[in-house]
Amino acid sequence: MITARAAASFEPVGRSVATARAFVRDTLQGWGFADIVDDAVVLTSELVTNAVVHAGTHADVLCLRSEDGVRIEVGDRYPEREIPLQGSPATMGSPDREGGRGLQLCAAIATRWGVEYTPTHKQVWFQLDLPDRPVGTRAAGPSLPPDLLPLADSRVRVAVVQIDRSGAISSWNEDAEELFGYTADQVTGKPLTDLAAWPHTPGTGTGIAEALQLSRWEGSYGIRGATGRVTPVYASHLRVRDTDGEPSTVCLLVRDHERAVLQTPSRHPASDTAPADGQSADPFEVFIGSPAPDDLDGLLQRTVERARDMLDGDSAFLLLATDDETELEVRASTGLPSARQRFARVPVEAGPGRYGSARMPAVHEDLLAVPGAVPLLNNTGMRSVVTVPLKVEGRLTGSLGVAAESPGRYSNEEALRLQFAADRIALAVESARLGELERLRRGSLSFLVEASDLLAGTLDRDQTLALMAQMTVPTLATWCAVYTIADQASEPYLSYVLHEDEELIDGIKSLLSKVSPPDPVPTPGARIWAAPAAAAHDSALRSSMRSLGLSGSPTHQVSSGIGPTLATAAAVGGETVVLPLVARNRVIGMLTLGKPTDEHFRQEILELAEDLSRRAALALDNARLYSERTAISQSLQRSLLPPGLPDIDGVEVDVIYRAAGEGNEVGGDFYDVFPISDGAYGFAIGDVCGTGPHAAAVTGLARHALRLLAREGLSGPAVLERLNSAILDEGDRSRFLTLLYGEMRPQADGSAELKVVCAGHPLPLRLRQDGTVEPAAEPQPLLGVMDDLELYEQTVILDPGDVLLCVTDGVTERREGTRMLGDDGLADVLTTCTGLTAGAVAARIMRAVERFASDAPSDDMAILAMRVA
Repeated sequence: MITARAAASFEPVGRSVATARAFVRDTLQGWGFADIVDDAVVLTSELVTNAVVHAGTHADVLCLRSEDGVRIEVGDRYPEREIPLQGSPATMGSPDREGGRGLQLCAAIATRWGVEYTPTHKQVWFQLDLPDRPVGTRAAGPSLPPDLLPLADSRVRVAVVQIDRSGAISSWNEDAEELFGYTADQVTGKPLTDLAAWPHTPGTGTGIAEALQLSRWEGSYGIRGATGRVTPVYASHLRVRDTDGEPSTVCLLVRDHERAVLQTPSRHPASDTAPADGQSADPFEVFIGSPAPDDLDGLLQRTVERARDMLDGDSAFLLLATDDETELEVRASTGLPSARQRFARVPVEAGPGRYGSARMPAVHEDLLAVPGAVPLLNNTGMRSVVTVPLKVEGRLTGSLGVAAESPGRYSNEEALRLQFAADRIALAVESARLGELERLRRGSLSFLVEASDLLAGTLDRDQTLALMAQMTVPTLATWCAVYTIADQASEPYLSYVLHEDEELIDGIKSLLSKVSPPDPVPTPGARIWAAPAAAAHDSALRSSMRSLGLSGSPTHQVSSGIGPTLATAAAVGGETVVLPLVARNRVIGMLTLGKPTDEHFRQEILELAEDLSRRAALALDNARLYSERTAISQSLQRSLLPPGLPDIDGVEVDVIYRAAGEGNEVGGDFYDVFPISDGAYGFAIGDVCGTGPHAAAVTGLARHALRLLAREGLSGPAVLERLNSAILDEGDRSRFLTLLYGEMRPQADGSAELKVVCAGHPLPLRLRQDGTVEPAAEPQPLLGVMDDLELYEQTVILDPGDVLLCVTDGVTERREGTRMLGDDGLADVLTTCTGLTAGAVAARIMRAVERFASDAPSDDMAILAMRVA
């Protein structure tokens, strides 16, 4: 009877095999079938390999649970392939042949197996039965001598913790209190995951929260005690139902070094070949030890240490292959300067012949006879070395080597032993590497999303340069420098330098300023730039010589600069790479990343930096274009404003102008004061319909036309009538215009005569010395609407001390909710300006307008004040 099923489909790529193994392992562990997990995983691995690697099709895996075992079906979509008949092992080929081994293993391991066909699929299945055990017996281990039994404290404490269906603690015994320091009252009702220090169990993809839902589970994690200290524990979980039928989990926990109390022993066939010392027969466990490290760096470091000890070497190293298998990257070493060699890269094919490739085992009896055969060991004192490849499903994933200081230490026998160990750990290393790569890629995506948001949030060039550097240091590099190129004829310019230690920035900037900048090559990808490291080395050498008095100058005169110089040299003396900043098919700069002395960049970091450089280049070019267009816009806008106010004898003139909108210097409002002829001056203030560039275009037309027409000797009405015709001639681009235009002539008695035409504009206000305010003109039709205008001018005499105030409607229509300043409000403010200069009058009016409402003005504003002295 089938009691549970689980299914998954895997794409025809090599990495699907590892994913299928994990799927079957997690499924069977969740069902409580730990006794047959290993056999099921081995068989599944071979069958899925046949499907996705050899047949090149998708693999469909189906797990079926029954009361006495499990049936696993692996289907592919290539039924034409020849399948040997069961019972005819001779047709399966040689055991050394890669194809067909899955069926051989099925015949050797499975209780039952077979092959089924459909018109579109072929399906290989196998059945694994649970081993028969007497009632009450779970597992039994061999008898061991007393000196080999696990060492425990005076009393072994077993914490018993019960977890309800929601994952909260419902029971907590005295041993749990003693081990972790919490009383039952302190933890009851809290989720166990709040106390767990490690989110995942080593060697599995199952988290503690998921493990609590499985029928049976064993593994390691940590519990954070009341003191904050993490206690490593080994746990055995059993899923049960309470008297009310509610599911809960009983957890038994002991200190991790006492795991033998709870851990189910590994199954071994009953034979006389079992190790007498009680060690595990699993080659991986024999080589790596138990527990295996759960992180890639820990696994690699344990591997090189065990490999060195196994062959009694002086050093060992492990390299991992890049995705394209063209280079190997140093990831772990022992007995070598690991800090100097970490992440260094060497080619897979080092030279011609069988021993020049990392894809084959190699033994070098004396490296002095073949200098450069193993570049990693250059100048390390190692004489003999044996290297073997790490392969998974025929694909090179790395290389493991052991070296000794004396020649002739290794032969083919040691190579075979090391190759056997490499075969045992290759799969675990690849699985851990893929896990690390997945975490790095997720982190990279998050990093790039955040970087894109930050770069898109600014159009300021200097801020973009600073963001570019701050995002790379220290996430991608220890220091960085950004070179920019203004145009194709310009040389690269050092624009920004950043180091994670701010005290070293000036030293690095000084050092780079003495080095020729890198060539602006548009080739994508990172390239090595050796000049900074060479300059750093020379600088450090000169500093050291000066400190020893070898330069001919007194030591005390240079000793104060030795420390910073040596620190700068150490900071820049490592690997330096250059990435081009290419935007819109043009190199606009270079991003330079550096490491301290003898450190190297990981390939994943360089790929991430390349992605960042593409985004940063576009952001930097956008900032450049924005700056250029802003400068052009501001230059054009400034050309629409009057060059300055003329000095008029006996009359004070002042103007305040505010254009609405960020970055606008000119809008729809305009003003002008200019000489017409001897003793006569024209003045104007107007408002074009709307704001922004379109209104500014009509502004320029109106201001320049006024000057030209007024200097032709035309009267005020004639000037405005011709301007009206010019606006209408603009056609669809025309906009109506309100305009106050006047001519002023100072008189010999100290007064001033004004002739004014007010075409649809807010009326000018006259402030007398006694504080009375009155309009100084009458309203007439605005411009840009009708062809035939009948305008007339009015004469106004300003006595000494009188003020004429002219404003645009942005002042009078200033609003706060339903309130508006209006003409009356403006007149009230003007009455308080008696005795003030023209500039003080304009300033008081502007302050009143700004205080009238809290919001920023939404319309252009212009204030023109003239006072007869």
